[in-house]
Amino acid sequence: MAYDNGALDATLAAAAGDDAALMRELRSAFLESALRQLDLLKRARCDGNWNVAAMRLKGLAASFHADDLLAAAERALNAAPGEPMVVREIEAVLHNFARPLRR
Repeated sequence: MAYDNGALDATLAAAAGDDAALMRELRSAFLESALRQLDLLKRARCDGNWNVAAMRLKGLAASFHADDLLAAAERALNAAPGEPMVVREIEAVLHNFARPLRR
């Protein structure tokens, strides 16, 4: 499955301008927040906790125009708590977003 970071990168670039350090910091903050919500999703044992984490992830994705993450979060909202396919999809999207940080 291929993921496109274009909209996220454009949003971060609009906020950071030509400041590469700020761009890295914003990407890192985005990723840290998304990973925190993923952790909550993984630990959710009821519909309420699962939905709260999925909605937070969806809101974060929408705020940063991270379309792939937005779609994955939407699938999480329509899935049962702990659905492994949804969790793996979100992990893959976040892994892809993290790649530019490892350069």
